[in-house]
Amino acid sequence: MRPLVGLIPFALLASLSIPALAGTIAIEGRGEVTATPDTAFVNSGVTTQGATAREALDANTAAMAELLAALKAAGIEPRDIQTSGFSVNPNYVYSDARDANGYSLPPKINGYQVANSVTVTVRALDQLGAILDKSVTVGANTINGVSFAVADPSGLYNDARKAAFADARTKAELYATLAGGKLDELVSISENQNISSPQPYMVKAMADGAARADVPVEAGEMTFGISVSVQWELDDTAK
Repeated sequence: MRPLVGLIPFALLASLSIPALAGTIAIEGRGEVTATPDTAFVNSGVTTQGATAREALDANTAAMAELLAALKAAGIEPRDIQTSGFSVNPNYVYSDARDANGYSLPPKINGYQVANSVTVTVRALDQLGAILDKSVTVGANTINGVSFAVADPSGLYNDARKAAFADARTKAELYATLAGGKLDELVSISENQNISSPQPYMVKAMADGAARADVPVEAGEMTFGISVSVQWELDDTAK
């Protein structure tokens, strides 16, 4: 007869009561809060041309000095003015002419272009239109756009977090009830934040002689959103 010793562990295992794995509910919640921006960022600058790089640079330096002086005179603090771009490039002229072998002739340099731009933080939005107008008046011929922000959005994000968690819990409690149970211990929380802002407002330099009125600019509203993924254990012992 074959020994039965090796079968004993299996018999013991079969007699053990193995608890079923607890069920879980994973839900995503979302919360949003809207607010009016209190800060604007303006990227503006000067582009100049010259027969030589030196000539273009000198003209640009003079124009930028006027622009920076005008910004500071309008109440912009030095800490809120930051150089964001500077370049010196040749202007090329291309020709359809060819050499004796039929190859296209290389382009020729026809002067130089210098571009210098700054990003300006405007903390008093009621002055934004006047600052844009003044910038163009003193020589800024490149304004790449205006964007808006809330200087300190931490409180807004916290409100959105509360709304997102409440949204997730409301839905989770509903599903738990439908499943014949109730929510038990919290297992995990993860979040993802996002912000929706108005599109940048593009501004073009006014032609000489145009009406001197402040540039109309609307800040609109911004939406601060939080998405949370929350998981709970499901207590279905009442079934």
